[in-house]
Amino acid sequence: MVDYHEANSQMQQGNHGDYMQPEDDWDRDLLLDPAWERQQRKTFTAWCNSHLRKAGTQIEAIEEDFRDGLKLMLLLEVISGERLPKPERGKMRVHKINNVNKALDFIASKGVKLVSIGAEEIVDGNAKMTLGMIWTIILRFAIQDISVEETSAKEGLLLWCQRKTAPYKNVNVQNFHISWKDGLAFNALIHRHRPELIDYEKLRKDDPLTNLNNAFEVAEKYLDIPKMLDAEDIVNTARPDEKAIMTYVSCFYHAFSGAQKAETAANRICKVLAVNQENEHLMEDYEKLASDLLEWIRQTKPWLENREPEKTMQAMQQKLEDFRDYRRVHKPPKVQEKCQLEINFNTLQTKLRLSNRPAFMPSEGKMISDINNAWQGLEQAEKGYEEWLLNEIRRLERLDHLAEKFRQKASIHEDWTTDKEVMLTQKDYETAALADIKALLKKHEAFESDLAAHQDRVEQIAAIAQELNDLDYYDSPNVNARCQTICDHWDTLGSLTQSRRDALERTEKLQETIDQLYLEYAKRAAPFNNWMEGAMEDLQDMFIVHTTEEIQGLIAAHEQFKATLPDADKEREAILGIHNEMMKIAQSYDIKLSGVNPYTSITSQSINDKWNNVQQLVPARDQALQAEFNKQQSNENLREQFANAANVVGPWIQTKMQEIGRISIEMHGTLEDQLNQLKQYEDSIINYKPNIDKLEQDHQLIQEALIFDNKHTNYTMEHIRVGWEQLLTTIARTINEVENQILTRDAKGISQEQLNEFRSSFNHFDKDHSGKLGPEEFKACLISLGYDVGNDQQGEAEFTRIMSVVAPNNTEEISFQAFIDFMSQETTDTDTAEQVMASFKILAGDKNYITAEELRRELPPDQADYCIARMAPYRGPDTVPGALDYMSFSTALYGESDL
Repeated sequence: MVDYHEANSQMQQGNHGDYMQPEDDWDRDLLLDPAWERQQRKTFTAWCNSHLRKAGTQIEAIEEDFRDGLKLMLLLEVISGERLPKPERGKMRVHKINNVNKALDFIASKGVKLVSIGAEEIVDGNAKMTLGMIWTIILRFAIQDISVEETSAKEGLLLWCQRKTAPYKNVNVQNFHISWKDGLAFNALIHRHRPELIDYEKLRKDDPLTNLNNAFEVAEKYLDIPKMLDAEDIVNTARPDEKAIMTYVSCFYHAFSGAQKAETAANRICKVLAVNQENEHLMEDYEKLASDLLEWIRQTKPWLENREPEKTMQAMQQKLEDFRDYRRVHKPPKVQEKCQLEINFNTLQTKLRLSNRPAFMPSEGKMISDINNAWQGLEQAEKGYEEWLLNEIRRLERLDHLAEKFRQKASIHEDWTTDKEVMLTQKDYETAALADIKALLKKHEAFESDLAAHQDRVEQIAAIAQELNDLDYYDSPNVNARCQTICDHWDTLGSLTQSRRDALERTEKLQETIDQLYLEYAKRAAPFNNWMEGAMEDLQDMFIVHTTEEIQGLIAAHEQFKATLPDADKEREAILGIHNEMMKIAQSYDIKLSGVNPYTSITSQSINDKWNNVQQLVPARDQALQAEFNKQQSNENLREQFANAANVVGPWIQTKMQEIGRISIEMHGTLEDQLNQLKQYEDSIINYKPNIDKLEQDHQLIQEALIFDNKHTNYTMEHIRVGWEQLLTTIARTINEVENQILTRDAKGISQEQLNEFRSSFNHFDKDHSGKLGPEEFKACLISLGYDVGNDQQGEAEFTRIMSVVAPNNTEEISFQAFIDFMSQETTDTDTAEQVMASFKILAGDKNYITAEELRRELPPDQADYCIARMAPYRGPDTVPGALDYMSFSTALYGESDL
């Protein structure tokens, strides 16, 4: 026999899978198992009749009724929906062979390779060949188009059965023979799609006959699936015929194919809704984190902007300590929150782009730029606040020094003026002798000299009080009152002094004696006494310095003062010599002295006492200056200690920033390699934190020592803090960018070679290695990749379209992440609103609306509730109560919406 089907089948061979190949068990030299043959006869006959009855006919014996080829051709026309060539009506064998060949030619034209099956065997009534031919027809027209997740027909049908029966107990479909013997699998298929037809819970695994008969009767009565097998044939056969079972099960598949489409549509909707729900959760998290951070900034900034000074040094130092707690304890977590917020925002935007959703626009005032602006305002207020605190501490320190100096000078002056008013108002000259009057006059002249010498001290007191007022000293009212009292009393002394001089000069003509020795003593003792009082005042004067140079200057001045002490001692001995000479003359001439110098109250004893006091104050001053010098040397050591550490930490931070930049630009290894390298850098940076903490401790010691400058380094603690925060933020952002690139690569199916090519092109045009391309650089990069974005009108329009994709917020620079997103979008496919709308239409049974009941039947509960809560009521002319508008909902998922 000539197999004239082979040439036609070879032309179609490349377009069909293994399911189109004939199976070895149809070999003409082998015999079918009798039980299998009986099952196939019954199943195939019922299957053929289920189609032939549409044409008003049927067969009784499958090997006899197809011999003339007429019903065979009719069967093919019914199942294919196509017209076959006109059959020959003759009764001769040749006419029958020709009709069968026409049927076999039609089968071969559908890509079926018919091996060992010829028209002669069919005409001769060969049961094995006839059954093989019918199985080939069933395989081609009933099973071939079954495909689940790109599997072959048989595997697809088996996978469909496994998925549909998975929830049912005692059902485990692994094949098309013994897995169906107990009948539970048939009942499970029916119950899964039409639960009202089967009471599955009443079925028992140990009663297969009842189970099979129940499934076959229900399928024939309600599903229009003819009974193709007898329950007894399946139960009494050790291994039921696989082809018979597959034929029977394929009828169930086609009966429920509509439900399969609904399930596919439901899966697509579930996938889309799951993405949308996850994105909404990320948006809500961003909004909350942004609100909390902005609220913290809003509450913290007024505290930093408060410039109300405290009255005491202790209170201002407490403010400084509170500020240190803020920098060490309260701010670092907020820096981390800000960095995490930017990472979450970038991750969300990447996921939205990958799912073909519009970019996320935060609520007004909660953009990343808004948070950055608020943060910059906080740091500006923070910087100004620290400067203000230090300036206030300096001011209070200066005020305390001036106030103590005022009190000291005022006390000395008040001590000096004690009883001076009484002395100036007494009338002792009215009854005095001439010598006494002259003495009183001379004494008054000495007093005036003393008074003039004190004028400088009064002016110094007034100047200090004025400076305290200018510096807003908190106790200025009391200072002013005391200063006013001193000035008023000084004016009174001036008036009284002039009045007494006038009185003494009026009586001078009556009194003409004078003791030259007393007078000379008085004139030399008064200036010397003033010098000693000034020296004692200077030796006890407070001082404030900030460098070793300043204290060395004070020590040098003190040494100069000590160099004048020998001359001062000679003057003291000369003054005492005048006193001794006066006593010697009085003794020599037996003159009775009154015991006091009429011209001055300064006695030799007071001069000696003050001189001894000066001698004691000098070494005390030496000790104080040396102690301050030691303190300044200690401060210098603190400066050098801080500088040595800062000069290491500062360049280390700059080096790390440069290394991270090189990793993000260079292409060494896969993205995972780059990510691992970046995380190793992150670990090394975190491990470096103790060096920053040690530097903070050194800085605290410097501030506690009130050290305000450091010539040994250009780095301040503020520089180090800002650099450290920028380093942490940069490594976190860079890791996030690489993670987003991995997410984009995996989601879009981009190979590592493509990513390297993209990175190479991007780096080539990133001339300044900033990680971003300007518009002109980006255009040149696109041209190098083959895009037509030249300077003509069409090219400019295409470039404008691309810029709207990669820079939707009108930014002037394009990051590598945006570049990767664009290149991946150009080459991959994503879900669209039209696809989601078509899926909803399948669930709705081709209606323009869908009901809550249909959503709950086809979708998981949480996603069904999600749709019901967000779908608007349907307003079309064919609406019914409870109708929902799935079209506007699908469109909103991919456009501007509040969903």
